Amino acid sequence: MQGRVLMLNKLTSNVFYLSFNHDTDRPNLGCVVGQDAALLIDAGNSPMHAKSFLDDVSHTIDVPIKYVVITHWHWDHVFGLQSLPFHSIGHELTQEKLKWMQTLSWEDDALDLRVQTGEEIAFCRDMIKKEMPSRLDLTITLLAETYKDKLKIDLGNQLVELHHVDSDHAKDSTIIYIPNEKVLFLGDCLSPDLYSGEWSYSLGKLERLLHKIKTFEVDTYLEGHHIPEPKEEFWSYYNELLAIGAIVAQTMNKDKAYDLFYQERKMKPTEEQQELIQYFVNGNKKESTFQNDN
Repeated sequence: MQGRVLMLNKLTSNVFYLSFNHDTDRPNLGCVVGQDAALLIDAGNSPMHAKSFLDDVSHTIDVPIKYVVITHWHWDHVFGLQSLPFHSIGHELTQEKLKWMQTLSWEDDALDLRVQTGEEIAFCRDMIKKEMPSRLDLTITLLAETYKDKLKIDLGNQLVELHHVDSDHAKDSTIIYIPNEKVLFLGDCLSPDLYSGEWSYSLGKLERLLHKIKTFEVDTYLEGHHIPEPKEEFWSYYNELLAIGAIVAQTMNKDKAYDLFYQERKMKPTEEQQELIQYFVNGNKKESTFQNDN
């Protein structure tokens, strides 16, 4: 279309994505194309976000869009669902969370109150207000279809696999694998737990999740709020993350964790490493509290 600048990026000849934007916490949105139909990945953080994505997709592909898959229930991945009139699919736990979200008010006062009570985090509250100054027309839309463990969708010589994974970030996480393209959409499943107290990682849960991810033959990994990463770059980071978690082990004291890191590496942790150490320390504290309560 003359004069129109498309924002869609190409991962492969059949896989596209709209880049994340940290300004209002917009995540990456994906599109997988087969011979007969196309599938969208995530609905965006507002109706406007979804409409912009849909406009770009419509000017890029020549097959009808049939599906939209949701990676998890968080607002920035589902608020645009009302603007995508396609067959929506997600995990059964995602549907339960969407039903709960329908019971909430999304106006400023209600958001502020939920931050005060710990039900919402200030970062999300602020981003919601910035992305959608008015939410009078916002509708939380339920999924048309849910699955439990895994689901395969044929787009016409293009298979798309949905796999449920448990993660610190969201128990309902769905990862989307496109075997022909060797692409894996991860949503936010590898992000820390943001919603239950201090941000944290559970080493055991992270190990199980990464073990599952390693079973897929992948050339390109795409997380919800990061640029696409080739295999070597992706695993270089996450192997280091696991190594930091192993050093920290069951330690619940930050200074002791720094000492253990120094003993292992013979160097002080960088600022980034300190942040990751703190996540594991926080996770160790949460696990200890859970065990004591049970």
